[in-house]
Amino acid sequence: MPTAKSVLRILYWTPFAVGFTQYFYTVKTIKGRSMQPTFNPDTSAWNDVIIFDRFSVNSGKPILRGDIVSLKDPVRHKRTIVKRVIAVPGDVVKTLPPYPHTDVLIPEGHIWVEGDEPFRSLDSNSFGPIPIALVEAKLRYIIWPLHRLGPLRRPASSSTALTDSLESMKNLESATTERERQQQSRVTETASASCHNPANRHAAETQC
Repeated sequence: MPTAKSVLRILYWTPFAVGFTQYFYTVKTIKGRSMQPTFNPDTSAWNDVIIFDRFSVNSGKPILRGDIVSLKDPVRHKRTIVKRVIAVPGDVVKTLPPYPHTDVLIPEGHIWVEGDEPFRSLDSNSFGPIPIALVEAKLRYIIWPLHRLGPLRRPASSSTALTDSLESMKNLESATTERERQQQSRVTETASASCHNPANRHAAETQC
């Protein structure tokens, strides 16, 4: 049986652990297919395990086009989803079905998010621009499976290794880059909308 000293030690450290995962970093498993091939590619038998960076959001660092973020689902409010930021305030984005309008100007305090696999994603093409206050964290690093270990890079950079096989990795990186290029080609950027600082944001198993 645990001793009184060990119980007190656990009680002492628990608030620190909770605070660290709530405001700094936490680790979560990605489920679903809407972010393929960036996450959970068909060539992997495992769901990806990712480091979530809450500190960047809580400290007011900018949210940029191309960032992969976790956010509160604006439709299914008890769920957290993972999407890529396609457009920021001031941008004009060409939408995809089933969105009712062809072009959308992103209003102040909002972003446009999409899955990397659009035909398997419930995203802004269904529910429109979402408040930045719903963003909880940026996704930084794949820690499992080991053959996919590495940081998540900006869209202009090459992707991390995706498979044991070098040839398969090259094909998947090419597919990821092409999806990102197609997403970016649908956005008309404005000089004042290169990023958004969420410093004044209001409080508002992860699914793709």
